Amino acid sequence: MTEEQKKGGELVKLLKEIYPEPYCALEHGGDPWRLLVMARLSAQCTDARVNEVSVGLFEKYPTAADMASADRGDVEKLIFSCGLYRMKAADVIGASRMICEKFGGEVPCDMDGLLSLPGVGRKIANLILGDVFGVPGIVADTHCIRICGRLGFYPEEKRDPSLTERVMSGVIDPPEQSDLCHRLVQFGRDVCHARAPECGSCPLRPICHHYENTEKNEKRNERNTSAQIR
Repeated sequence: MTEEQKKGGELVKLLKEIYPEPYCALEHGGDPWRLLVMARLSAQCTDARVNEVSVGLFEKYPTAADMASADRGDVEKLIFSCGLYRMKAADVIGASRMICEKFGGEVPCDMDGLLSLPGVGRKIANLILGDVFGVPGIVADTHCIRICGRLGFYPEEKRDPSLTERVMSGVIDPPEQSDLCHRLVQFGRDVCHARAPECGSCPLRPICHHYENTEKNEKRNERNTSAQIR
């Protein structure tokens, strides 16, 4: 086992203690098609807003077959508050149509099939595979990318989802990957914020490269200030 894999195991252990029961913030009810639609709507939008908007959307279009024949303008109106509504409406209608025409009405359960759907990238595909089909994978969303970079698994400035997925897949045991990503989302919202991380009270300090560097810089500044005063 490499040092990075040991660190990955420690990350899993610490987050399990904080969040013993991880969950997907998108309230899809275990339906892979609804999760796909909601995940697409969540781009540059909060999960809370997506959950709210999806109630009316799924009341009118409860299945992939219903969405496949939906009027695009009507869908745009229903999802307007999620932002990027024209592109998102086109994608969810197009993906639903392909699911019905090419996959017999069922969301594909493999990476290649999912990636063939409009608007579906590896982040959404890994989310569906992990949450619905039990296939391990790293969901490289903004929280995962930011936190794993700060922890030092790769250079913090490299905000690349492909890099995050590749590196973290190699250091996290497969059975832990999907749940870890949900825990990272919770942790990113609670503690490791994008603009002002709560480093002073962070339970991940023992394994955090960002905290270590911040602490060193603060001590160096204190020494420089003391020297100037003298």
